[in-house]
Amino acid sequence: MSGDKQAEGEFIFLYSTFGSPEEAERAAEVLVRERLAACVNIHPGMRSVYEWKGTVEKAAEAAVFIKTRAALKEKVMARLRALHPYEVPAMLVLPIAGGNEDYLDWARGQTQG
Repeated sequence: MSGDKQAEGEFIFLYSTFGSPEEAERAAEVLVRERLAACVNIHPGMRSVYEWKGTVEKAAEAAVFIKTRAALKEKVMARLRALHPYEVPAMLVLPIAGGNEDYLDWARGQTQG
């Protein structure tokens, strides 16, 4: 079975944002240590514009991409909510259709399951 077929639907990205790279890094470290995520990519320097409670806000944020197994989605989201400083954090699930098998094998070994 090819790596793409084997991994189809097995892994997801969970996208979120934090108010600072430091906040993002603290949450990422917990998720990795608890084996809920194989890896978390932190992208600082993002600028967000959104409406919150009737006011248009502009804020610096750090985006995170949490690489994990689809089967762990609910656990990861519950843990992320507990770690997150925002009242309503973004937690968006993006499917991963496949990838290189050596990386996916590593990711399997790094996560619960």
